[in-house]
Amino acid sequence: MISAPASSPFDGAKLVAQIRQWGLELGFGAVGVGGVDLTDAEPGLAAWLEASFHGEMDYMARHGMKRARAAELVPGTLRVISARMDYWPDAAPADAALADPQRAYVSRYALGRDYHKVLRARLQKFAERIAAVAPHQYRVFTDSAPVLEVEHASRNGLGWRGKHSLLLDRAGGSWFFLGEIFTDLPLPLDAGVEPHCGRCTACIEACPTGAIVAPYRVDARRCISYLTIELQGAIPADLRPLLGNRIYGCDDCQLVCPWNRFAQLTHEPDFAPRNRLDSATLVELFAWSAADFAERTAGSAIHRIGHERWLRNIAVALGNAPGTPEVLAALRARAQDDSALVREHVAWALARHAAAATG
Repeated sequence: MISAPASSPFDGAKLVAQIRQWGLELGFGAVGVGGVDLTDAEPGLAAWLEASFHGEMDYMARHGMKRARAAELVPGTLRVISARMDYWPDAAPADAALADPQRAYVSRYALGRDYHKVLRARLQKFAERIAAVAPHQYRVFTDSAPVLEVEHASRNGLGWRGKHSLLLDRAGGSWFFLGEIFTDLPLPLDAGVEPHCGRCTACIEACPTGAIVAPYRVDARRCISYLTIELQGAIPADLRPLLGNRIYGCDDCQLVCPWNRFAQLTHEPDFAPRNRLDSATLVELFAWSAADFAERTAGSAIHRIGHERWLRNIAVALGNAPGTPEVLAALRARAQDDSALVREHVAWALARHAAAATG
């Protein structure tokens, strides 16, 4: 935690109003302030972990209830300032990319610069600006520590948890990132937001793999985002056909959400698509060498999965694509890849095309 000299008494309401204004100036779409008590969220977290819905994400279980206890994670924390930043990019239409099995689909959040880098730097500036007026002890987070981000944001007035488990806002949908500032300032609290999903189950019905096993409950082991990003080894064979052309993440539950018709295009240039990732074909991306991958994903969230899993994911998508001469040639070119993981997925894809060709 970063510390600063003790401050003199301040006008809490006035400071919160200033904090909101500073947040807007720094590119955040909304800012809210909440407490640290998430006791009533702990049973749901414990049940989710007990069901092993976290899959190979061992860190989720390792941190346990600390995720719901801000003052244990950062001693002295009295308030959590939640901030959200829009990321919906001005990119080739998502629906068109998903409808073309020869094109690669990359989750909209990953088309540009790594959001961890963007938000962390912005949150640091945000916390420093607050400290200049009201010195405080603080620490900033953005999907980088055991923090129940959606839970905090929903209690801090930024929206409500949708049935897909993501945060929703009536005016902004769900295409935004979340970040937090843990602070020891005793700021006045914002009120939470009533949920507005009603009887809608569009997100549940749209999930390609049935990962949303119940409203507000996601089995990560079936989620395409988990399978293409977090999973280290082989993608389960029975799920591969369901991935379609999604090679990094999945947006289906958000694309069908009625509230996202109100989503705003991001004003953040760092989130603009790079290297034609919003329109590239699977064959193009499968041809990237390790050096190409390293260069073209530098500074991107995609970089962390590495070239091997990148090829694994694309091999599955090529197995789901039409068996054109270009697709088959691309797969055969990597049939003897140095990676056993890649070879296995390429063999599956070629076998899938062979089976289709013979009826």
